[in-house]
Amino acid sequence: MSGAARSGAEDDVRRLIPDVPSLLTAPDGVDYLADDGLATALFLAVRLPQPILLEGEPGVGKTEAAKALARVLDTPLFRLQCYEGIDAGEALYEWNYPRQLLGIRLAEARQADLDETELFGPEYLLRHPLLQALEHRGPRPAMLLLDEIDRADAEFEAFTFELLAEAAVTIPELGTVRATHPPIVILTSNRTRDLHDALTRRCLYHWIDYPTPQRIAEIVRRRVPDSAGPIALQAASAVTRLRSLDLAKPPGIAEAIDWVSALTVLGVETLEAGHVDQTWGSILKNRDDLDLAVGRGAAWVLGGEHD
Repeated sequence: MSGAARSGAEDDVRRLIPDVPSLLTAPDGVDYLADDGLATALFLAVRLPQPILLEGEPGVGKTEAAKALARVLDTPLFRLQCYEGIDAGEALYEWNYPRQLLGIRLAEARQADLDETELFGPEYLLRHPLLQALEHRGPRPAMLLLDEIDRADAEFEAFTFELLAEAAVTIPELGTVRATHPPIVILTSNRTRDLHDALTRRCLYHWIDYPTPQRIAEIVRRRVPDSAGPIALQAASAVTRLRSLDLAKPPGIAEAIDWVSALTVLGVETLEAGHVDQTWGSILKNRDDLDLAVGRGAAWVLGGEHD
């Protein structure tokens, strides 16, 4: 990549995000509310540039932060959902074997020779998120989201570290692919296990706390604009109260949004115990959690005493 191209991309990013206050307000326009700490962390990740690791409990908005930043920069987001056993091939690329087989049969039908370099050419390559992010041509860097990196194993972490360090990958049949614009990299973790020091040292770090009921209510009102005035804060407070229980899958912001959406469809304007009993399935998605919450009672969820 030429210095002029890199400089142009950097200038474009600086224009869109000139300072921390601009990033503090910009996600607001794409229905994401960032606090000062998160806005500063994302600003540094973009401008240094340096990968950033966002940690926090499930449901606090880590993935949504990456999506919002991509929308602010008007750039593609390539998301790799990590899981136990994921390997480099699943993250980078695979060969389109059915198409290769078809190519071989067509060549045989024509009684033509098919060179191996043709069979393993770019047109037979199925690109996965990491390679897609590296090959993105701009005008601005792509966003690469490595979601729930803590679910992957140490071997995949090591591979990820090397890839981030070089912003390049070697495909044996094609050679080395180097990023025209190295992607902006966000890793998320629910902290189900500790990540390797070699990876975390390379990253900026930010812990996202579960937001206050007031902030949750702000988010809900933006995502469910037709909801009645008081119901967003009532639902946010109820979800926060539910999280104080020993739940296997505590409800998060997404469940608060789903719940208020359901209540709005039902025409509920002020949340009462009967409405909670009608809509447990919008908040809790685990049978044991449901039994525990129902045992406490809908009135308790709304801030009252045990039923």
